[in-house]
Amino acid sequence: MTELTNFDPAEYLDSPEAIAAYIEDALNDDDAHALPRALGVVARAKGMSAIASETGLARESLYKALSESGDPRSSTLHKVLGSLGLRIAVTPI
Repeated sequence: MTELTNFDPAEYLDSPEAIAAYIEDALNDDDAHALPRALGVVARAKGMSAIASETGLARESLYKALSESGDPRSSTLHKVLGSLGLRIAVTPI
């Protein structure tokens, strides 16, 4: 019998390029919660405490905002993206 383990994408986000691709994929998803969820995964990969320190936001607030049911403010998303060295760009489709 094959033993299955839980997949955690945070374990594979080990470079700026991988993180950017992961976030870009979330931005292209039709799910409005995809970006906050993806940022939550990246924040876990980088260390939620470090992201909290860099953004000036409370760690608990970040966990809540970037959770499955979170609804973060635009300012929170921009602070987290900035702490990751990322920004959102818009291109015509």
